[in-house]
Amino acid sequence: MAGGGVVMRKFCWMLILGVFTLPSFGQVVDGFTLERPGDPYKKPEGGFGISGYVQRGRFRSIQVNTTANGLNIVGDAANEPSICVDPNRPAVMAIGWRQFDNIASNFRQAGYAYSNTYGFKWTFPGVFTPGVFRSDPVLESDTFGNFYYNSLQQSFICDIFKSTDGGVNWTGPTSAFGGDKAWMTIDRTNSTGSNFIYCSWSTATGNQIFTRSTNGGTSWLTPIPIPNNPVFGTLDVGPNGEVYVVGINSPSFSNGTFVFSRSSNAKNSALTPTFDLTRIINMGGNMTGGISPNPVGLLGQCWVAVDRSGGPRNGWIYMLCSVDPPGADPMDVHMIRSTDGGNTWSSPIRVNDVQAGFQWFGTMSVAPNGRIDVVWLDTRTNPLGNFSELYTTYSVDGGNTWRTSVPAGPLFNHTLGYPNQNKMGDYFDMVSDNEGADLAYAATYNGEQDVYYLRLGLRLR
Repeated sequence: MAGGGVVMRKFCWMLILGVFTLPSFGQVVDGFTLERPGDPYKKPEGGFGISGYVQRGRFRSIQVNTTANGLNIVGDAANEPSICVDPNRPAVMAIGWRQFDNIASNFRQAGYAYSNTYGFKWTFPGVFTPGVFRSDPVLESDTFGNFYYNSLQQSFICDIFKSTDGGVNWTGPTSAFGGDKAWMTIDRTNSTGSNFIYCSWSTATGNQIFTRSTNGGTSWLTPIPIPNNPVFGTLDVGPNGEVYVVGINSPSFSNGTFVFSRSSNAKNSALTPTFDLTRIINMGGNMTGGISPNPVGLLGQCWVAVDRSGGPRNGWIYMLCSVDPPGADPMDVHMIRSTDGGNTWSSPIRVNDVQAGFQWFGTMSVAPNGRIDVVWLDTRTNPLGNFSELYTTYSVDGGNTWRTSVPAGPLFNHTLGYPNQNKMGDYFDMVSDNEGADLAYAATYNGEQDVYYLRLGLRLR
């Protein structure tokens, strides 16, 4: 990608951050996908398809956005899923996503479903606040098994819905400040910040903002800035309650520049959090968006996850992202790690074992025993075409070595079913336990975008 292509891509990223203004449309808030209503709501056209599951070898993906009988709903779209699991009852989980009732309109709502059968069966009651534009769903659970659903409104304020019964019933919403590409994590350690909720998001000018709730989402800290603005990333909590935030370094997107920021005192409710450590990091490539195979979306956000096993790698921090490395290879999944609390970082480690094509939507989670689980979409069998497969691998030695990656879902055409918005969302989401991982992802197995649940790992239920 040289010459004018690089210039155009950099210009598009500047638009994403609101560095430039489009005179005819006003300030761009999310660049490729303006997270405000572009179309009016359009009702479903009706019709039901086949049973909503697919098989690839030993892996069965179960569709989540279905009828009460588990049938596909024809003509809708669902993408950008997030999942949470009750840490005390692993059979109980919930998934949220962007729900488009009719692909003729990009008007989206906050879809959700729940399962109390280890994901074998899902109930999709509908959407929160029907008829209200919502986007960027993020779900998390606390140590008590309460579920939280972070939802972005068209006003660029995030709401929090809460469930105390495994996602069946929800209260709220309560206002939680917020902005574009918000992410959320909850402290599930035994630190003084146990069950504190932490959120960060991007503003229209590319600044990254942080807030905290110490009372289960009832009230929130007045937002504070994060040094060096790590946008399009995630958060996690260290074994002693440290809070880590990562993302790309706004407004620069060249040379694989990423940001890691740490707050050691966010767990102290008496203090306004400060970020005592920030590092500018090279991940061996550029975060990419606005090109095929996700024309107006990201090709993956930046993930951070921490080993809290209490073992020899306790406290190790991992960052992972799908990046465009130098040379002809268009995209790989790269990981870096820190063994000293974020002070120093390793050289990039390539996770995918085949470099042909795009390895996009790289997603990571770390199990309580320290195993690192990674998935991504892969075009290796169709490098220049429109078809992807879901691949998975894992590491049990801190990322030094990785098991041979295996396909966990059938080949699908990722260009199908665009809901008047040429993207399949911006992320997937995964939660690991000691025996495997629970994944929420989007695919077009039915010829349209749908959300699926998949059990991965060493032991399939």
